[in-house]
Amino acid sequence: MSDLAQPAPKPRASRARRLALRNLALAAPVVLLLLPFFVYPTVSFLLRAFDTPEGQPWYANFERFFTASAYGRVLAETLIISAWVTLATVLVAYPVAYVLARAPRRSKSWWALFILLPFWSSFLVRTFALVLILGRNGPLNDAAMAIGLVDSPMNLLFSRGAVLVGMTSVMTPFAVLTMIGVFERIDRFLPPAAETLGARPSQAFFRIYLPLSMPGVTAAALLVFVTSIGFFITPALLGSRYETMIAQPIIQQVLDLGNWSFAASMCVILFVITIAVFVLYDRLVGISSLVQQGGGQRRRGGFGARLATRVFDALGDGLAALGRLMPFRGGKGRAGARAVAGFSVFVLLVLNVPVLFLLPVSVTESAFVSWPPSGFTLQWYAQFFDMPIWLQGTTRSFLVAFGTSLLCFLIGVPAAFAMLRLSGRKAAALMVLIVSPMVLPKIVIAVGLFYLYARIGLVGTEIGLVLGHTVVALPYFFISLVAVLKSYNWRLDDAAASLGASPWRVRRHITLPLISTGLISSAIFAFVVSLDELNIALFTSGGLASTLPKLMWESATVGFTPLLAAVSTMFLLFLTVVVLSGLYLGRRR
Repeated sequence: MSDLAQPAPKPRASRARRLALRNLALAAPVVLLLLPFFVYPTVSFLLRAFDTPEGQPWYANFERFFTASAYGRVLAETLIISAWVTLATVLVAYPVAYVLARAPRRSKSWWALFILLPFWSSFLVRTFALVLILGRNGPLNDAAMAIGLVDSPMNLLFSRGAVLVGMTSVMTPFAVLTMIGVFERIDRFLPPAAETLGARPSQAFFRIYLPLSMPGVTAAALLVFVTSIGFFITPALLGSRYETMIAQPIIQQVLDLGNWSFAASMCVILFVITIAVFVLYDRLVGISSLVQQGGGQRRRGGFGARLATRVFDALGDGLAALGRLMPFRGGKGRAGARAVAGFSVFVLLVLNVPVLFLLPVSVTESAFVSWPPSGFTLQWYAQFFDMPIWLQGTTRSFLVAFGTSLLCFLIGVPAAFAMLRLSGRKAAALMVLIVSPMVLPKIVIAVGLFYLYARIGLVGTEIGLVLGHTVVALPYFFISLVAVLKSYNWRLDDAAASLGASPWRVRRHITLPLISTGLISSAIFAFVVSLDELNIALFTSGGLASTLPKLMWESATVGFTPLLAAVSTMFLLFLTVVVLSGLYLGRRR
């Protein structure tokens, strides 16, 4: 009897092997895309930093970088600006995320709308709006002179302040959406419970809510800093030569001078800084907080955690003592809550209103940008439709964006299902592979792809653009879809399978229809990311095969004109329609 009982586990083992092979097949498409078009070009290009002329040491390019004072200043300026932008973004985004997380269900959708609109709108368009607003003849200077604040126009453009304002406005929606996932999982009854035990509102916030929210804050700070060090759009348009960031000389070395090895050495330095930031983050906070499911707990035992605890406690106790001396008449915490809500509304206005100034400029009769605009004409819109290069660039951008969202759908959906079935190191490896393009500076990815495309003949082709944009957009599509699948009721699939439905019929008739809203939102996300992508297009859309963002960038480097304002207005209106359509479909579902 014992011999007959031993072969019983074989069917279970074969079923496990079939499941493993099925998960491997689901994850294979995304791996087959990212390995040759992300991992290989990035690594192979970075290795070119060690290619030096005969007779020179392998570190010659790095020695040149660090011995030249100009490049050292550029690197220092990059880190300083990124650090200030990170600090300002976190301070501005925290109250908005706090209000959004605690808002009632009815008003939360409106708060989310005014966060998503600037998040999904074009970086270029928002930067153009700031060029107009901060100009010597712009509305901000006009308003300051009208109220008697200044006697002559202020020089607000081409300064570090303008760069910080521009980058912070671009990064704030990204930080809010990063924080909100953690904030919503914090039990909102914990601070009131502390107040019933005698704590003042400031003590309840600094001793309870703020420590629980720190995983979201630190994750947002990490992603904002890593993204900022690869920026070049805002510093180039709003800053002077003293605000040059490291991405700008990388572009110059590749496109203008053709010095691949030296450009690769600068990318290696950028990559090493990124890795060092992640290592430091892991030592102080823990990488696991990036994907933490709970409200988050403070990491115990570390010097940073002990110092943060003491600072939070001191702030809470100090504000509580100040409140006892000068109590608010509106009830405990009401004045503070109104102040936070008012500040959040102000932030949303600053994020959304500036782009509205582009509309009157786009219909001015003057050939130059001036404020207030003079006259009314639609000639700049007509000029856009009369210029083949703009129409071709627009058509190419939409085709590439559609192809990108379709490819993300074809490879991202199976990968998301595989991700939820895998566990341990396999799941972690798949997640790291897919998310890496989002945390690595995009300038490194773009130059690596250009290095690969130059050898296989994909420079200036729509296929090359679609593949490159998919690498950049896939992390956003994947994370958005995984978040939807994590809240899906898988017992519905089990019930259908128990009634005899095959896995394919279950996915087709049960799973996909029920997550269709999430699929549409994720596809729109990928579409918008691709439509606004400039880094990849700047390097890989050679010759006349330019995309709309590249044409806008090239036009802006020459000068800001009413034609560019008209193009930016149409671009913004289209993105707004796309975002509102996605939200409307989601609400109907």
